[in-house]
Amino acid sequence: MTDATTALLDELRTHVGAHHVLTHDDPGTDLGAWEQDWRKRSHGRALAVVRPGSTAEVAAVVAACARSQAATGVSIVPQGGNTSMVVGAVPDATGKQIVLSLQRLNQVLALDAGNSTLTAQAGCVLQTLQHTARDAGFLFPLSLAAEGSCTIGGNLGTNAGGTQVVRYGNTRELCLGLEVVTPQGQIWNGLSGLRKDNTGYDLRNLLIGAEGTLGVITAATMKLVPLPAAQLTAWTAVPSMEHAVALLGLAHKTLGAGLTGFEVMGQFALSLVARHMPASKVPLYETTPWCVLLEVSDHESEEHARAQFERLLEAGMEQGNITDGVVAESLSQAKALWQIRENLPIAQAMEGLNIKHDISIPISRIPEFVRVTDAALAQALPGIRMVDFGHLGDGNLHYNVQAPAGEDAAAFLRAHETTVNTLVFDSVTRFGGSISAEHGIGSLKVDKLPGYKSPVALDMMRAIKRALDPTNLMNPGRVVRVQV
Repeated sequence: MTDATTALLDELRTHVGAHHVLTHDDPGTDLGAWEQDWRKRSHGRALAVVRPGSTAEVAAVVAACARSQAATGVSIVPQGGNTSMVVGAVPDATGKQIVLSLQRLNQVLALDAGNSTLTAQAGCVLQTLQHTARDAGFLFPLSLAAEGSCTIGGNLGTNAGGTQVVRYGNTRELCLGLEVVTPQGQIWNGLSGLRKDNTGYDLRNLLIGAEGTLGVITAATMKLVPLPAAQLTAWTAVPSMEHAVALLGLAHKTLGAGLTGFEVMGQFALSLVARHMPASKVPLYETTPWCVLLEVSDHESEEHARAQFERLLEAGMEQGNITDGVVAESLSQAKALWQIRENLPIAQAMEGLNIKHDISIPISRIPEFVRVTDAALAQALPGIRMVDFGHLGDGNLHYNVQAPAGEDAAAFLRAHETTVNTLVFDSVTRFGGSISAEHGIGSLKVDKLPGYKSPVALDMMRAIKRALDPTNLMNPGRVVRVQV
């Protein structure tokens, strides 16, 4: 370790406290929880894990790293709950990166009932925001499988989606204001609860989805909506993806804005939940290629919601879009059905390493995309197993590939991941889609992005990165590569 690096670490200790600067040299310290990504695809080595306890401390840490960067070669990787799916929040192997953990910034700062907003620090766990809102008679509608461990800062950094995008939009649509530490260590306080502010460039939306490459989000003001009077959940069997899309159109027509969730799940994906989590008791999947999970939220009454739901299901069966279905009769039954959906990624992980794709396709073209791409993959790699599920309501599929049964999964990934990704991403492009819908780019897709995004758009992105972070201090090698 150089004298400059030692001096930097000593300065960081003065800013956040010695016990909040963790290094490999500290006796009994294991940094593995910060250095290993959630999918266990990458394990880096951090110079240190720094855990500031306030926005002012974040600013002091960033400023110190910026001043010393020329001498130390240090850079910063912001990290919340470390649930990134695209290796976007762990250090590389150089041993020169500071992991800036925001988990101590975990407080709800304010709830303004009159303005229907909640302001929270970036390290606040998503589930905490949900519970705080509910206790005050509101709904914070962002909901995803990792909500018990992911943080609102990470959700904003990747513009996370989840299961209620069809009604409420991605995280970007739920955010009204941000507090951000710039790569120079300055603090931008943009935590307004304004729904209209037309005073220049939209800095908030620029920073949302930037994956920590343009600054560190330290707090956010988020929209709340009234708690619905009733929520009902149904699980239906559908005979094809075409019928699932037709059912979605019928649901929009019948339920209108009341449609809050529309999830599609393939038979093999559900079989993994049934195999690895038998207590889940997956309904209907054995006799149908696809199942759909629907949710309606109603602000009038449960009777009104149930009448609408029954009308939808009756029409769906009459038109042949539904072959069978069950409606949850209690909150516990509804939670059990949603838990099956949330268990899909876990069950797939239990089956073994896999190749994940978080893609979006125009909804009308999804059936043809699945049919064409499934066939191409089966021809290229006989025996592969498709784990398909996702948010059909907003055109987002988790289009995942599992190794053939009995084959070594790690060896399969080493031999075929590039082939699979190229085939899938090329098909996504032909169908007018995107190679990332809600997980981001991270480092996993950063070198693939130039093949699937407009060169003009990439030039604009690089220009923004150079303008705001000219020394490439913030999360380098993620989203877009730049030369310094």
